[in-house]
Amino acid sequence: MKPIKKISLLLGLGGFFLFLSGVVLAAPPSKSSADGEYVYIIGVDDSVQVSVWRNPDLSIVVPVRPDGKISTPLVGDVIAQGKTPMQLAEDIRGKLSVYIRDPQVTIVMTGLNSSEYVSRVRVTGAVGSPITIPHRKGMTVLDLILVSGGPSIYASGNKTKLYRPKKGGSIKTLKVRLDDILKKGKLDTNYAILPGDILTVPERLF
Repeated sequence: MKPIKKISLLLGLGGFFLFLSGVVLAAPPSKSSADGEYVYIIGVDDSVQVSVWRNPDLSIVVPVRPDGKISTPLVGDVIAQGKTPMQLAEDIRGKLSVYIRDPQVTIVMTGLNSSEYVSRVRVTGAVGSPITIPHRKGMTVLDLILVSGGPSIYASGNKTKLYRPKKGGSIKTLKVRLDDILKKGKLDTNYAILPGDILTVPERLF
């Protein structure tokens, strides 16, 4: 029977720096999976749950130390930083196979502390309350606008921009017709939000 491996996926962006309105963000690297999503890369201060099927004594929840390693029973120190949960599970499985026949290892990310800040999404400009909040899968432009109190009376909604950092340091700019979304129900620019996105609503020019 093949080993059972469970990983946590996080939509994210890899290796970028974003300079916007005095804000500098640095994201941990990520890798693109076959379906186009981004697989989470483990970093220092993350918490990892290592579970070994039918071996509860070998199952443990541990933080990733400043040296990038975790310590597990029997195996000892294992480098976790820079690996995906699947890669870490494979490493531990390989080391445990010296002691256990066909070990089945599950890795679950229980704390994503290394990327919590850079994965946040932000709303700036002419809104009720400019905000920064943790990214949640399924978020859209409309969700961000609603939680930020909606556009102000001075907002130029159809000139709203969504800034999306990309690999290599570039920034993709998406035009958002916010007035059309709110007043006409046209949702073609109600984009899905990715970690690190910044939505900016400009004021009208009088």
